[in-house]
Amino acid sequence: MTYELSDIDYDILNAVYFVEPFDKILEEVEAPPKVVADCLKHLIDKKYISAMKWDEEKQEYIRSFIYDSDDMKAYRYMATKDGLTAHNSKA
Repeated sequence: MTYELSDIDYDILNAVYFVEPFDKILEEVEAPPKVVADCLKHLIDKKYISAMKWDEEKQEYIRSFIYDSDDMKAYRYMATKDGLTAHNSKA
């Protein structure tokens, strides 16, 4: 079963082709912060987006398999392969 992307989902995926902070996503998506956060959480649950954390040792962002959904600003976000596929196949 395929998940139908909403316009906000689509806009969020469009904003996270590269690793981006929550505030940058808010700038790109025309919706209230709570709506954006809820959609972002849903896209993470669908594995369309990964939450990323800075790794001091590697000096790069790495995928965080757990994240604090009450502190969305603590992470960066990036679309996964499945997320990009869903984004690019939306008519």
